[in-house]
Amino acid sequence: MTVGGLPMTVPATGLPTRVRVHEVGARDGLQNESSTVPTEVKAEFIRRLADAGLTTIEATSFVHPKWVPQLADAERLFPMVSDLPVALPVLVPNERGLDRALALGVRRVAVFASATESFAKANLNRTVDEALAMFEPVVARAKEGDVHVRGYLSMCFGDPWEGAVPVPQVVRVCRALRDMGCDELSLGDTIGVATPGHVTALLTALGEAGVPVSAVGVHFHDTYGQALANTLAALRYGVTTVDASAGGLGGCPYAKSATGNLATEDLVWMLRGLGIDTGVDLGRLVATSVWMAEQLGRPSPSRTVRALSHEDTKEQ
Repeated sequence: MTVGGLPMTVPATGLPTRVRVHEVGARDGLQNESSTVPTEVKAEFIRRLADAGLTTIEATSFVHPKWVPQLADAERLFPMVSDLPVALPVLVPNERGLDRALALGVRRVAVFASATESFAKANLNRTVDEALAMFEPVVARAKEGDVHVRGYLSMCFGDPWEGAVPVPQVVRVCRALRDMGCDELSLGDTIGVATPGHVTALLTALGEAGVPVSAVGVHFHDTYGQALANTLAALRYGVTTVDASAGGLGGCPYAKSATGNLATEDLVWMLRGLGIDTGVDLGRLVATSVWMAEQLGRPSPSRTVRALSHEDTKEQ
């Protein structure tokens, strides 16, 4: 789908040679759909993503169906894709969710914390510290079973109710998640307000607090068109794990100002131009997002998908 060997590879100094894309479209993307996507379509989506070369694909969430009805089919979906030779992490909000996941043989789980009190209340109906206390036995039990644990942290750069979020406030919660045993942290710019200097400042503060950059991933939303710029700032600091969503699917059901996640195709296009390996076949990935857009009945918001599939031309 690319023309004339584009983008031309022009490496830049001070960047990693390889980046692991943590694909969140099947979970973070589809959980925000107004209508429920059939389980068979979700399974096919995950299989196509794996076929495109993505090695970490967040599959689903074991939350109560009342809160995220779009993912109520987790028990049915996971066995349909568990044979894939890729990592398939799932979200678990509490011990009950962990029990459900472990019963299906899940080996990678994630908990979802907040850096702000307002979002913790909206998302988990708890204070920040109450949410951390809820996660402690989840993480402990997962680690006892040698299960990899990721700690998501929302509102790291700004909150729709509280505004700017002080860097030390974010560092405190990150340290708490690491101290309880999380193998990896994902710093979430939930409403897309981060800018590159802010990203570097937070990563620097985390390093000074003893959180190794190797344990940090970044999760940017493109609300203000800053997702790729922020990603580049993170890469320059040494981050090698970047969350992205195929076709730019997703937002946040508890933060109405949040728009779509960084599109995986847009990320891969930039990384390819920088000579950074991802292992992702961009043509297959674009074809997958075009197919998924057809299932959802609307064009993909990803600019790279539109450019490489000529969707803009078709619509004129």
